[in-house]
Amino acid sequence: MHRLMVADVDSPSYFVATAAADLGFFKEEGIDIEFELVYGARSGPERLRDGTLHFFGGPAYAATRAFPAWKGAKLLCALSQYSYWFLAVRADLDVKRGDVNAVKGLRISSSTAFPNMALRYMLAESGIDLERDNVQIVPSPSTNKNEQWRGRDGVDALEQGIADAYWGNGMRVAIGEGLGVAKLHLDLRRGDGPRGARWYNFAALTTTEHLINEEPQIAAGAVRAIVKAQKALKEDPSLATKVGNRLFPPNEASLIAGLVKRDAPFYDANISPEAIDGLNKFAKANGLISEPVPYDRLVASQFRQLWNG
Repeated sequence: MHRLMVADVDSPSYFVATAAADLGFFKEEGIDIEFELVYGARSGPERLRDGTLHFFGGPAYAATRAFPAWKGAKLLCALSQYSYWFLAVRADLDVKRGDVNAVKGLRISSSTAFPNMALRYMLAESGIDLERDNVQIVPSPSTNKNEQWRGRDGVDALEQGIADAYWGNGMRVAIGEGLGVAKLHLDLRRGDGPRGARWYNFAALTTTEHLINEEPQIAAGAVRAIVKAQKALKEDPSLATKVGNRLFPPNEASLIAGLVKRDAPFYDANISPEAIDGLNKFAKANGLISEPVPYDRLVASQFRQLWNG
């Protein structure tokens, strides 16, 4: 039995891995997979290191938390392309879409750790000084008793009056828009934010060098399963609803197909040199690594012929 988890179950960018397991694509590749329906951001990299997890779908830089400079871990393929962070603001704010300067004077809710780090970096690269520009970053509340479902975190921050904006994944923005309390302000993947922001990060499937060396056929099968899921979701986004109905709360299950349809053009397993250059720059600037890591040390490039199906 091999185990898979994703950092945030309802993120459309990680959803490819969830779907690959739930729709049987790992099974088609002869891999007996168990998808762990948990908030993987809390322990995924450490579980990889300990050997109790075999595949982690999440930020391409996440493994550095347990594998310094990715030593002992590798990226098998991309789940989706480019940085997938969004900033939503209160629906009643009179601000120009995409104007980073519009955050001056606002309180922004964000999850702690990596998302908070990325938000601070994006603002700094945009010329925003938190103190000078009176920008406050406040912890993102989570009132859901089931920790893995954090889609309302940003909405809760607005409704509780502790924030004017929130930073998070596409599902959180969609929930806020659907309730009429928030509107999209920044979408890094599609060119918003400072120059180069879309290259900060991407969603990746990470595993260990140990698994690659000891079970190369399993690693290759996992890549093929992801590519099959990407292709299937592009061709028929409604498949996402079937997965969502089995795994998600009803309100999120009703939204996931629309988000998948919107993001499907970015469902591509390729990992380009430009993506790794951007990842290295981001990781070094934020103290995750001391020096850039060469492409072939970071990426399991022996499987690159599988990325295009």
